[in-house]
Amino acid sequence: MGKTYERIDGRLRAFIEEQPVFFTGTAPLDGEHVNISPKGRSGSLRVLDERTVAYLDFGGSHAETIAHLRENGRITLMWCAFSGPPNIVRVHGTGVPVFRDDPRFAELVGGFGDADAPGVRAVVVVTAKLISDTCGFAVPFMDYREERTLHAEFFGRKSEEEFAAYCESKDHNAVSIDGLPALPLPLPSRPA
Repeated sequence: MGKTYERIDGRLRAFIEEQPVFFTGTAPLDGEHVNISPKGRSGSLRVLDERTVAYLDFGGSHAETIAHLRENGRITLMWCAFSGPPNIVRVHGTGVPVFRDDPRFAELVGGFGDADAPGVRAVVVVTAKLISDTCGFAVPFMDYREERTLHAEFFGRKSEEEFAAYCESKDHNAVSIDGLPALPLPLPSRPA
């Protein structure tokens, strides 16, 4: 059954890197809305070291995770085994959105190779405070078929200026559902 770990290495790292989807969970300190988001574009998550993971934050209609991280930094990442032996791994920690105008952005995003694609708003860096796994006995078996390409295709057709305009056009990119600051708008340009 459930165990806790000091670091992400060996079996845990391999498990995390093999999963085609993971989930983020965040919440504001006072707001009414808890946010759970699925993530899964291939190559968009990296284990940076034994206590740090990072993932690419792509454009969308909301920026709840970013707003919550800017307010309080709390985040949980979760991976489930939908095939093979049952397992659930969670990284509870603190996260920081690294925006396009941050000096760290270019180096961080460069490590994602081909996953760095049009529509990247930020890199979210998560530092683990608690790493755990549980049995996952109730998680169903599901077969992975293939990547969905709609998101990449949609943003791939947009210029940087069109992407920035898209971000500004969405009600919950600048502020969260609970009114917290989210994306800095106008969206900073990507570093050259």
